[in-house]
Amino acid sequence: MLTTLQQLRLDDGRTVTCTSPAEARMLWGETTTTQGFYRRAAARLRPGDVALDIGANIGLSAMMFADTCPGIQVIAVEPVPLTFRCLDRNIAAHVPGGISLEIAVAATPGTRPFTWYPRASANSGFFADREADDEATKIYLHNCGLDDKAIALITTGLHDGVPLEVGVTTVSAILDEYCRDSEIGLLKVDVERAELDVLHGITEADWRRIHAVVAEVHDRDGRLREVCELLDQQGMSAQTHQDPHLIGTEMHEVLATRPRAD
Repeated sequence: MLTTLQQLRLDDGRTVTCTSPAEARMLWGETTTTQGFYRRAAARLRPGDVALDIGANIGLSAMMFADTCPGIQVIAVEPVPLTFRCLDRNIAAHVPGGISLEIAVAATPGTRPFTWYPRASANSGFFADREADDEATKIYLHNCGLDDKAIALITTGLHDGVPLEVGVTTVSAILDEYCRDSEIGLLKVDVERAELDVLHGITEADWRRIHAVVAEVHDRDGRLREVCELLDQQGMSAQTHQDPHLIGTEMHEVLATRPRAD
C-alpha cells in the first residue's frame, strides 16, 4: 500500500505533492486540456466568485481554476486522509487563499463507508466497483493505444480497495459555513457515481446562486439523463460530452450554466 508522499514537477515548473506521479501527470493533462469542460467552465469565473471543488483529489483542478481567474475563492474538498494531505499542501502552495476540507459530500451529513484505491485514488468513492473500474480503465488504455500486455500490467491490482469510514457533509452546509453571501461561479463534482447524491444536498436558495456546474457523470440506470433533468429544473442549460478516450465507458462530462448579468 502507498503510504508515502511523492513530488511531481509539472510542465509549467511548479511542483505538486501526490501519491502517484503517473496518476497525477494523467490528471493534470485531463484538467488542462482545452477540449474538456473543466476549462470551459473555468473561463466563466469572475474575480470574487467561489469555485467549490467536490472530489478535489490532490487539487489539480482547483489549481487550474485559480490560475484561470485570479481573485476567486477556491474551496477544495477530499475525504481520503492521505490524498487530503497532498491536497492541503498543494492548495497552500499554489492556490492563494484556498481552503481545503477533509470530508466527503453527499445528500445528507453523517458518516459512511468509503472505498479508497491507493493505486488509483481518483477512482475511489462510496460506490467503488472493482470489476467496472478495471473494465473502464482497460477501455481507456486501449483507446489510448496501449496493447493488451501493457494494459494487463497496469491494471493488475490497480483497484485493490481499502475500506474507510469518512465524515460526510453537504454542499449547502459548506456554503453556509464558508461563503454565505458569495456568488458560486462554479461547482465541480467528480465523485465516482455519487454525483446525484452531491446535487441532492443543495438547497433551493443555494441553487439560485450557483452559476455553473461541471461534473463527471457515470451513466448507469439513466443517471446522465437524471442529472441533466435536475439541472434543467434548476434553470440551468446542460450539455454533455464524452472524451474520445472514454468511448465505450459509462463516463461522461456535463456542463450546466445559467446566464450571468454583465
